[in-house]
Amino acid sequence: MSQDALDGVKACVFDAYGTLFDFASAARACRDELGDRGDRLTALWRDKQLQYTWLRALQGRHADFWDVTGDALDFALETLELERPGLRDRLMNLYLTLDAFPEVPDVLRRLKSAGLRTAILSNGSPGMLRAAVEGSGIADLLDAVLSVEEVGVFKPHPSVYQMVLDRLGVPAAAVSFQSSNSWDAYAASAFGMRVVWCNRYGQRRERLPGAPDREIRSLSELPALVGAA
Repeated sequence: MSQDALDGVKACVFDAYGTLFDFASAARACRDELGDRGDRLTALWRDKQLQYTWLRALQGRHADFWDVTGDALDFALETLELERPGLRDRLMNLYLTLDAFPEVPDVLRRLKSAGLRTAILSNGSPGMLRAAVEGSGIADLLDAVLSVEEVGVFKPHPSVYQMVLDRLGVPAAAVSFQSSNSWDAYAASAFGMRVVWCNRYGQRRERLPGAPDREIRSLSELPALVGAA
C-alpha cells in the first residue's frame, strides 16, 4: 500500500480496543496470578469477545459489551483452568482502565492542532469507554466518543459506521478510520470511509469487501498521512 498522504481528510476516527487501548494490559497487571498463561488468556478472551459480538449480531440478540466481555472472560478462565477466587473481578476492573498505547496522547494532540476532528467508534458501552478515556487522560482530545449502544448492534454492521457521519456531519470520504482489527478496517472501507489499518499484530490481509487505503504498525505514523505532521 502506498504511504502517500490522504487528501481531504477532515476527521480521524479510532476504534478503541487494540487501537487506542491495549487490551493485553489487564492480564499483564495480573502476572502474579497468571504467570506464563497471561498471553494465552489475553488471546482467548479477545477471540471469544469478538466471536460473541458477531454471533449476537447475527442472532439479533444484542447485549451490553460489558456483559459480552464478562462472558468471554468466563469462557477463557474455565478453558485455561484459572478459576481462582477474585481473579475474574480483578481482570474485569482492570479492563475499565486499560493502558493507552504510548503514542496515543501525542498523536491526538497533533491531529487536533492541525484542525482535524477526532472521535472514537467502538463496540464498548458508554460506561466502559468513559472509564478508559478518562483513565488515559485523553478526554479533552476527542470531539466524540461513539458507542454501538446508540444503534443496538455490534460492528461491522453498516449502521455503526453511519453514526460517525451523522454525529460529525462529514461525508465518508472525509473520514480517516483507524483500527487495529483487520475485519473492522475492511468493513469501514467497504462502507466508504478512508481507512488506515494500524496492523499492530502483524495480521494478514483479509479476503473481505473493502481494502484499507494505508497500512501502518503504530499510530505515530498517522499524522503524516493526514497532513498533520
